[in-house]
Amino acid sequence: MGELSLSVALPPSAQIPEYARAAEGAGCARLWLFDSPAVYGDLWIAVARAADATSDLGVGTGVAVPALRHPMVTAAAIATIEQLAPGRLTCAFGTGFTARRAMGQKPMRWAAVSAYLRQVASLLDGDVVDIDGAACQMLQLPGWAPDRPLRTPLWVAPSGPKGMAVAEDVDAAGLLLSQPPPQQLDGRRPAAMIVSGTVLGSDEDHTSDRVVEAAGPWYAAMWHAVYEAAPDFVTEMPGGGTWLEGLHAVRGEGQLHLGVHEGHVCALTDRDRAAIREAGAAILEYGWTGSPEHIRAAVADSAALGITEIVYTPAGPDIAGEIESFAKAFHG
Repeated sequence: MGELSLSVALPPSAQIPEYARAAEGAGCARLWLFDSPAVYGDLWIAVARAADATSDLGVGTGVAVPALRHPMVTAAAIATIEQLAPGRLTCAFGTGFTARRAMGQKPMRWAAVSAYLRQVASLLDGDVVDIDGAACQMLQLPGWAPDRPLRTPLWVAPSGPKGMAVAEDVDAAGLLLSQPPPQQLDGRRPAAMIVSGTVLGSDEDHTSDRVVEAAGPWYAAMWHAVYEAAPDFVTEMPGGGTWLEGLHAVRGEGQLHLGVHEGHVCALTDRDRAAIREAGAAILEYGWTGSPEHIRAAVADSAALGITEIVYTPAGPDIAGEIESFAKAFHG
């Protein structure tokens, strides 16, 4: 597929070293790590463990949420990874839809993301930066961090026109997209696209236990997203009514946001499974679930849009197996 590469994205967990080795063994370009501390483990610990467990695999934040950390904390984390695995880190930043919603907060404004990116970039350059009304600068002496400037690529994860405008404004090194672009990209910067799904065997369908566990979490994430945007429309989705009833059964008013994102894109709760069974074959229609030929065609369509990297997000009990199967379908 020319220069189109394959990567993997996963939530931080104790198994990250194992999964990183599986991604490297499958020929993946890098492993991106999610950032949602109320739902998963710590982003930067996972990035460090993935880098330490592999020799050439790129590692990335996909995506880091600025509101969770002071710009200096992020700059120091970047420097630490650059010292551990020079040249292998890429950092994408976004507004933190799930990370913030799971804590009862709205996603960040893009203007705040833009300001944060500029601060981090200036810190990595070694500059003195005004942050919260005080001068800040990376002060690490030789041996405590790499010399500045640090040229770690800083990407933007846009979720619409405002995010794309910020990517242009800060001259982002790349884009991490969560859906296909509305029109062909201009090719001025690399563009990775997150995809989900599972490779179906010839005898598998929506009733197969493996398929439910592998494809179900990302289908359930649609309920999460719609609930946050327009709760009344959840019941219009296959299985949505059952999912909503399950949510209200475990959380009361004022705490509903604590139940919405449990297991987000990585695992199903028992109440999720009941809703998934009701959704039926609809779970096969979301993401790239299908035969190897179906996935290969989707790869070709993405390349035609200017995507340069497919970021596969496996789920289920056998992550290493999902990575291997998807890589085989991707490469043909």
